[in-house]
Amino acid sequence: MYEKDRAWVELDRSNLVHNINVIRSILPEGCTLMPCVKANAFGHGAELISRILMEIGIRDYCVACLTEAIELRAAGIEGQILILGYTAPEDFPALIKYDLTQTVVDCGYGRLLNDFGKPVHVHVAIDTGMHRIGERCEHIDEIASLWTLPNLLIDGVYTHLCTSDDTDEDSIKFVHQQKDAFDKVICELSSRGISGFKAHIQASSGLANYPDFRYDYARTGALVYGNEGTPADKVPGRLGLKKVLSLKARISTVRDLLPGDTVSYGRTFTADHAMKCASLGIGYADGLPKLLSNCWHVLVNGVSCPMIGTMCMDSVMIDVSSVPEVKQGDIAVIIGKSGDQEIKACDLAWKTGVNTNAVLSCLSPRVARIVV
Repeated sequence: MYEKDRAWVELDRSNLVHNINVIRSILPEGCTLMPCVKANAFGHGAELISRILMEIGIRDYCVACLTEAIELRAAGIEGQILILGYTAPEDFPALIKYDLTQTVVDCGYGRLLNDFGKPVHVHVAIDTGMHRIGERCEHIDEIASLWTLPNLLIDGVYTHLCTSDDTDEDSIKFVHQQKDAFDKVICELSSRGISGFKAHIQASSGLANYPDFRYDYARTGALVYGNEGTPADKVPGRLGLKKVLSLKARISTVRDLLPGDTVSYGRTFTADHAMKCASLGIGYADGLPKLLSNCWHVLVNGVSCPMIGTMCMDSVMIDVSSVPEVKQGDIAVIIGKSGDQEIKACDLAWKTGVNTNAVLSCLSPRVARIVV
């Protein structure tokens, strides 16, 4: 099929369903799963992933921005879609048109939403120490005043843990400081007769490492997709999660290199012996980090093949000298399994000095996503 002409992502539906079942099994009583499908579902493909999630009963989602939310509605995704980021006032009408839930990023913004003049569903963000969005937790009078604004339909209140994926003593202490600050806000609101909203604090690492925290939603992202954040991250394996995504590309040409031949822009690789070189139909415009040039590998028919030469916008060259009967049209695995070998997204991320989400979320939309 044309989707597999050069490079593509394969999404394992059974692995995704397995991960959702595992996550649901560890949710605290009364807690609802709210998968995070922002950044094109962490590079997996938001439309395809969300359709599968809706098929298995998910009715709450969170995204980063208005555009992502509208794309989900256009794809037929029903239920609550929470926008975690800022939406410009001129775009407030779209919140009503598409039945979306907007984050109140601070109290001044809450007043802007109220002044729009139409009822808007919102969740209020509380800043408990990450200092990214939200009204400071100490500003309890300002936070409570949001409930006096007639056009704010406040369905939820939330914060975000910024050290929940770390296990050192200071990080653990800070998680509990954030939780205590958030709980204090909830208790103060209750003492003022304000209730009837959902509260949430945990994302993936928060749920995995602090499962005893009991709130109404868990905004899981990485756990849904089964990926380690770093090579040292053992949470997915500990929970029995499975990777959903594989990244593959097709060999477009195979050619002989003679001793002294150089490869690609800048002639950064020189063959010191006779060898076979293959070009893959994938490059940095598809989201591969260019930093992998001359220092990484892919898998072809279960054989590790080094990348050689500078990565191009639409192609990368590999040494296939060790692959028996390699030919044009063969498939290379960039992320995933081939034979008894595997390349993990977290290993590729570690090699380039970023985290797994940074690698996967950069996979280009021109790389087809296919459910298998």
